[in-house]
Amino acid sequence: MKVCLLNESFPPVIDGVANVLLNYAKYLPSDFNSPVIVGTPRYPDADYSAYPYEVVAYPSFNTAAFANGYRTGYPLQEKAVSKLAEFEPDIIHSHCPASANVIARLLRERTHAPIAFTYHTKYDIDLRRIFKIRQVADETIKAMVGNIEACDDVWTVSRGAGESLKALGFKGDYHVMNNGVDFERGRVDAEDVRKVTAGFDLPDGVPVFLFVGRIITYKGIPMILDALKILSDAGHDFRMVFIGKGPDMERMQERAAELGLAGDGPGRGKCIFTGPIYDRDALRAWNTRADLFLFPSTFDTNGLVVREAAACGLASVLVRGSCAAEGVTDNRNGFLIEETAESMGDLLIKLSGEMDHVHDVGTHAMDEIYMSWRDAVAEAYERYAWLLEEKARGRLREPETQATDYLVKLAARSMDEAARARRVRTEFFNDFKDTAIGMMDNIQEAGEEFSGLLERVSTGTGERMQQVMTGTGEKVQQAVTGTGERVHRKVEETSEKVQQAMAGTGERVHRKVEETGEKVQQAVAETSEKMTTNLGFMSQEVLLGYEKMSHDSE
Repeated sequence: MKVCLLNESFPPVIDGVANVLLNYAKYLPSDFNSPVIVGTPRYPDADYSAYPYEVVAYPSFNTAAFANGYRTGYPLQEKAVSKLAEFEPDIIHSHCPASANVIARLLRERTHAPIAFTYHTKYDIDLRRIFKIRQVADETIKAMVGNIEACDDVWTVSRGAGESLKALGFKGDYHVMNNGVDFERGRVDAEDVRKVTAGFDLPDGVPVFLFVGRIITYKGIPMILDALKILSDAGHDFRMVFIGKGPDMERMQERAAELGLAGDGPGRGKCIFTGPIYDRDALRAWNTRADLFLFPSTFDTNGLVVREAAACGLASVLVRGSCAAEGVTDNRNGFLIEETAESMGDLLIKLSGEMDHVHDVGTHAMDEIYMSWRDAVAEAYERYAWLLEEKARGRLREPETQATDYLVKLAARSMDEAARARRVRTEFFNDFKDTAIGMMDNIQEAGEEFSGLLERVSTGTGERMQQVMTGTGEKVQQAVTGTGERVHRKVEETSEKVQQAMAGTGERVHRKVEETGEKVQQAVAETSEKMTTNLGFMSQEVLLGYEKMSHDSE
């Protein structure tokens, strides 16, 4: 089963839903041999190459200034949708009702795979914060709900989340699918806890309360501060640690100072703001060090941080009836309050003297409400299989008709045509490239053959010239040697005859002969010298002629 996962947030942006995607992408391949592909808006300088699965990052707009640091994806990019379609998913799982869901619908038109959608958070609250004009916010929320209704199977992370979606006008059915946590069950070693919390003013025997999440007012942080003021005024010492960042950080720090709960430096005072901590082992250490987790949010649809706390044996204080409180039994595996600072303050005063009982409730939370991501993904996989079976049997519910259906279908058809045109262009240029490469290879081969021919001609000409030169030299040498020998023999013969004449005619004749012999020797010497000089000129001309022929042949 091949699964395409879509969401607006993914590392480098880290939030609860991005963590959901990371765990689905981890356990689907490892536990069920299901390949995955992720589609998400592109963030500048983000590197997705290290993931063991493909991440298709599509174009995005910079909306970080008014969307709490998030970018908005542009879903109508044909290349991105085509890349996801080439994966040929069996299931498309969207985790956000904005651009991710538009891509999911376009992808369904291309692949006919069903869409599962998970409703993670109350998007309407954030939308009303962004769009100050009520009519604009209402229309945006209406479009968001329509985008959800267009899906084949709608999941919510809690019953409360489903009812919240219904209250926005959602007409379909929903299926509750719990998220898991990536914390191992159990408390962290005391030495590791000491190392992580070193440098913070955390006296032994003083209760430590913990909050982890975005520092934003609708998480119930103002109520926490007011409740702590009540506890402090009642004479109880404590340490309250806030881990996270958010748009209201400065306001909340100022409020803590106004209530007399802030210290005289970082890590000091009754209220400590650590900033964000991304190391999961460090977060486990903080959950182990704390005595009680305070989470009075009625905004969150699931409260993963509550289950993370439970994994470390840490009980939570929750608002009765909130989504985060689902599955929690008061005074058994958690503590429930009304949504007022007074209700929380009174409970904290009571529990400050009952730390042993608080720790027992934390142990029950670890045993009863903890759920690992491996177990959560296993349940999701079973639902995927059910969805495919319903589709195969023709029993899949027809999604609610939306005003945007025609536009989505039109965009999908346009993308199909664009993808086909791109494939034709690619094939044409590939063919042209192959033809050009073939031509270059032929030219190269012809050039090599011509070069070889020239080399052979040059080599043959040189060898023939060498032979000519050698033959000519030998003939010249033979001619010189033969002439010298003949001259020498003639001189010897003449000399013998002169000697004989001198002996027969007497001294006068002898003298005359000597004079004649000297003249003859001088004439012979001059003749020999002229012949040698002429032969030298002939040899030099032959050599110059050879060199010229050799250069011409090159």
